[in-house]
Amino acid sequence: MTVSQAIGLCSTLRLIEPDPVHYDEQFAYLLAALSEVSPVVEAAELGLVYVGGDGLEGIYGGNHKIVDAIMSCVRRATCGVENDMSIATRRTPHAARVGWGVGKFTAWVAASRAKPSEAVVVPLGEERNFLAPQPIAVLPLDTDTHRRLRRLGIRTLGALATLPEAAITAQFGAVGRRLWQLAAGRVVEPVQGRVEPEPIAAALSFFSPVGERELLVHALDQLIARALKHPRRIGWRVHALRVRAELEGGGSWLTAHLLKEPTADAGRIAAPLRTRLELSPPVGGVERLVLEFTGFAPGTTELQLFARDAQAAARAGQQRALRSAAREIRMRVKGEGGRAVLYHIIEVQPWSRLPERRYALIDYEP
Repeated sequence: MTVSQAIGLCSTLRLIEPDPVHYDEQFAYLLAALSEVSPVVEAAELGLVYVGGDGLEGIYGGNHKIVDAIMSCVRRATCGVENDMSIATRRTPHAARVGWGVGKFTAWVAASRAKPSEAVVVPLGEERNFLAPQPIAVLPLDTDTHRRLRRLGIRTLGALATLPEAAITAQFGAVGRRLWQLAAGRVVEPVQGRVEPEPIAAALSFFSPVGERELLVHALDQLIARALKHPRRIGWRVHALRVRAELEGGGSWLTAHLLKEPTADAGRIAAPLRTRLELSPPVGGVERLVLEFTGFAPGTTELQLFARDAQAAARAGQQRALRSAAREIRMRVKGEGGRAVLYHIIEVQPWSRLPERRYALIDYEP
């Protein structure tokens, strides 16, 4: 349903701006809490987590006790409950749904059938009986495949699993074979534990909220350059990154990107961020901007070749000379009240008829 349709149905509807930074932080709290139950935790997407249960029987007991431990961690992470000693505390409601079963698909279907703050446990050996009455919509289907299956009268996983695997493969190819195996409970995908990255972060706070895209792009360029100079980044190329912004009035903005090829080039790192700012900029003024490198890949010889490049060395020498001169000027000339005496001119709105809007002055810090 679109926003216009919702407003048409309810004229008093109140729209609330999303807060992706808050969602990301809460999801991180949930992952940390679940890590106390099992060392194997896989974050599939925002709001969906798989927890490996192999070997936990010796610690907690049966499956139901493991599920109780997971529910306890979810309650603590989502409701701020510190302990589950009292009956009233154990009944504290939360919005999470928990499913238990062999394989990620069975567990996900079980969770999707659970009510909020409840769990559905599929006993070992009962996977096919549990999946049989479920609608085919629970399968990872595209629209065309879903329509074709319904035209053939296949509306449940059980109806699909009763057909010969070879016939489904002949009709739908490798995708059909995969769907049949899921419906029949033949696929048991293990949980892939996540590797905790130690991100490299760089932050910039603005004295007044910034909304101009050009200023935000310039700020991102500064943050990227600062993060690339971090000692822990040496010898590694950046593979994944994210940017979060704190907006005026309490909102937030978040974007995350996985680069097609790991790189240490600032221009390539900034390219997807500039595109996102162009297509979906923050809805308000930005008060604080934070860049994080969250994924890395080992460096290659191209980094060493770049460092030996004569032109790059010449540019680096010019930058060092400029910074040295700027530091000397700042030592000799001090502004009133400790204010900056050196500024950097950047182009903001070159098309504006007002000269003061075409350019902006930013403090220059050598």
